[in-house]
Amino acid sequence: MTEPKQLPLFEEEDGEGAPATPAPLQPDTLLEDAIVVYLEALRFGGSSPHTIRSFKSDLNLLSRWAGFRRTIGSFATQDLNRFLHWLLHERGKPCSPKSTARRITTLKNFFGWLYEENAIPRDPSAALIQKPASSPLPEILFESEIERVLEVTQRLRQHSTRPDARPHLLVTLLLQTGIKKGECMALYPGDVDRTDPREPFLWIRYDNPRLRYKERKIPLSPEWPRVLDEYLAQRQPPARIFNCTARNLEYVLRDVADKAGVPRSKLSFEGLRWTCAYRDYRDGMDQEELRQKLGLSRISWRETSKRLEKLLKEMGEQRQSAE
Repeated sequence: MTEPKQLPLFEEEDGEGAPATPAPLQPDTLLEDAIVVYLEALRFGGSSPHTIRSFKSDLNLLSRWAGFRRTIGSFATQDLNRFLHWLLHERGKPCSPKSTARRITTLKNFFGWLYEENAIPRDPSAALIQKPASSPLPEILFESEIERVLEVTQRLRQHSTRPDARPHLLVTLLLQTGIKKGECMALYPGDVDRTDPREPFLWIRYDNPRLRYKERKIPLSPEWPRVLDEYLAQRQPPARIFNCTARNLEYVLRDVADKAGVPRSKLSFEGLRWTCAYRDYRDGMDQEELRQKLGLSRISWRETSKRLEKLLKEMGEQRQSAE
């Protein structure tokens, strides 16, 4: 079997950081060339370096098995199944169920993307059977738990001698917007647009030009800016809204979780982001609007939407069993 040359993780960039314009992908494009373009799409689509490294490693294995002169249009479902059989039984290295599931996900993402880009006439990965070793569904707050959490934060906000608006400000911000921890820590008071007091919104901005596509505005409740004003008067941060460390805010969430009697894992930045996404998905928000609200690339949204659909089904089954 001919060994392919090692694929670079990132392409060369010009001075502005923009990717070189690749030749259009088509069925006779070499696999190794298509992988390079795909990795660039992942990078400029906002995928994490960890995700890109994992996908690159998996696709390098495919290239090693198939041969680097293989064209993308020559793959059929049976070829991908033979590749998976090679991974499991012929490669000579163990492949855990979790690794197998991840590699199937890589194949589905890669060939699904090629199909969406009209580079191939059909998706050979569509018929692959995904193994049941996928990551567990994220933990989210039940509505009853949200009520208990907000009761706690309101009590802290309205404390007779030491009112503290920060817990309520933080929890309601994350529940309403679903922003990430880093986005939360980067907020300034000026990022809250109050032009229309009835419909305020939050600007999420990025200094890095490569991440400008993540910039977006997210609606806020009319009440939230008033809570912000209370907090600013109490804390008087010099610049950013939250001038403490991210770890400090995690402690704030942990303490509220303990007081409300909910699992700490649910009342976390990640748990509140998923809770926000689930509630919007459940309530029928347009999926493209939700993708943009969360700041996800289309590639990332593909997996996120599947997990939200599973969550919706699981939560529905739990409600039925409770009744």
